[in-house]
Amino acid sequence: MLRIVRYLSKAEIGQMLVALVSIVGQIWLDLTLPDYMADITQLVETPGSEMHDIWVAGGKMLLVSLGSAACAVVTGFIAARVGASFSQRLRSLEFNKVESFGPAEMNRFSTASLITRSTNDITQIQMFITMGLMMIVKAPIMAVWAVCKIAGKGFDWTLATGIAVAILLVVIAVLMHFVMPKFKAMQRLTDNINLVARENLTGLRVVRAYNAEDYQEAKFTEANKELTETQLFTNRAMAIMMPLMNTIMNGLMLAVYWIGAYLIDAADAIDKLTTFSNMVVFSSYSIQVIMSFLLLSMVFVLWPRADVSAQRVLEVIDTEPMVADGTQDAGKPGEEGEIEFRNVSFAYPDSRHAMLEGVNFKAKKGQTVAFIGSTGSGKSSLINLVPRFYDATQGEVLVDGVNVRDYKLKALRDKIGYVPQQSFLFKGTIASNVAYGDTDRDDDTVRRACDVAQATEFIDKKQKKYDSGISQGGSNVSGGQKQRLSIARAVYRHPEILIFDDSFSALDFKTDRAVRDALEKEAKDSTKLIVAQRIGTIMNADRIIVLDDGKVVGQGTHEELLDTCEVYRQIAESQLSEDELKR
Repeated sequence: MLRIVRYLSKAEIGQMLVALVSIVGQIWLDLTLPDYMADITQLVETPGSEMHDIWVAGGKMLLVSLGSAACAVVTGFIAARVGASFSQRLRSLEFNKVESFGPAEMNRFSTASLITRSTNDITQIQMFITMGLMMIVKAPIMAVWAVCKIAGKGFDWTLATGIAVAILLVVIAVLMHFVMPKFKAMQRLTDNINLVARENLTGLRVVRAYNAEDYQEAKFTEANKELTETQLFTNRAMAIMMPLMNTIMNGLMLAVYWIGAYLIDAADAIDKLTTFSNMVVFSSYSIQVIMSFLLLSMVFVLWPRADVSAQRVLEVIDTEPMVADGTQDAGKPGEEGEIEFRNVSFAYPDSRHAMLEGVNFKAKKGQTVAFIGSTGSGKSSLINLVPRFYDATQGEVLVDGVNVRDYKLKALRDKIGYVPQQSFLFKGTIASNVAYGDTDRDDDTVRRACDVAQATEFIDKKQKKYDSGISQGGSNVSGGQKQRLSIARAVYRHPEILIFDDSFSALDFKTDRAVRDALEKEAKDSTKLIVAQRIGTIMNADRIIVLDDGKVVGQGTHEELLDTCEVYRQIAESQLSEDELKR
């Protein structure tokens, strides 16, 4: 928890110092009240006392109470303000860090866990700052100050207070011993229930198709039960704490008055009033001591979850992406659009098995290079090295004559238009999705990009055309429409390099051909990397690279590979007729 404090701003630290002064002022005022109570008690019990003196002492007591209340309001206002602004900064830091994560980091933290960390965990931290910090500061100061005040009031009373405090500490220690592990488990279980819920919502169609509602409900029920049982345990433990605290406080008050009665009875007539006055003061101070420890007990309630939450948030913020930013903004002059792989090998961070081994090829500006092979042969892994979603384990990947590791990530990715295997659309409009990230959207360019992607046909049928709404994830358009809009998004940028990761699979053969023909005209200067499963999609590519088990087993044109590469010929024969093979 203490490590996360370094993210406090100077302004917030200044505000907290003001709050500290306010807390000290409140404590001083609260501990002054018993002195006025003693004065009023003596005035009331002393014959011949003036009513005016009692009113004056009462007025001072009222002013002190109002001053204490004002200090409490100031402290609460500042704590709430600091808690809110600090939480806002943590959410921003976490969001920005997640944006820099590559697939390797996203595999380390599940999506459900990242959502929990940016919402529930930060809420726990905010609650602790808003309430806990006040208690952490206030409780020890009040306890020490009150103990100093009562130290000279009577050994018997002091001993009773010491015993009550010792019992209180033992109770808190025992409860925390049992509760702390449960608090730590609670955040993990929250992650789990979010994971199950998100999985169910995302895969709702599959669940319904397989009549697996009962199965999913059982998974959710189990996760819900675990979380509920853990929460019940902690809540019951905390529920026990407060009655115990009240019992100890009431027991102390009983002891103070019992001892006081004994001392008053044994005192001389002259000293009885003084002893009674001391008892009244001592009872007030002893309550303050107990209250300070009650405040500390509340800290112990908030601290465990806040501490676990802080560790989880810091785990995200302190994670350094495996793909580090470079320094170069541009490539070598005269080599724009060129891509080269030099003896490239690659293995995923959590795997010892190499996905790619010794890959060598070069793509020049405007060329179309296609990749084909069986499932798991390394096609997607290969093209993911170009925009640096991963870094090559060995060898070099060059764009515009410069190693991709040397580029600033923004500069590198500005050169690339990327269409993933699973197209994703964002909530908004068709136009905002095509011009994604461009605040100065050019509507004519949007239309041309949609023409190239063969998306104009279905867009023109919509009532609002390019201003038609798109639901989150593109759930209100078909798979083929989603794919075409994703292609349009990549074309809109006029990038040096276009990467299509099996992006034509959701298109029919006619649309597939029309898109490729349009790309040849509109994006003739862009270097195109195409991963495909269909031979028909890549037959006309300038170069086809055949992958098998991570190795390049053939390179060349369609005709050349039919003669020289057995793997390619087998794929072609499984998809094309004899007549098509002879063309």
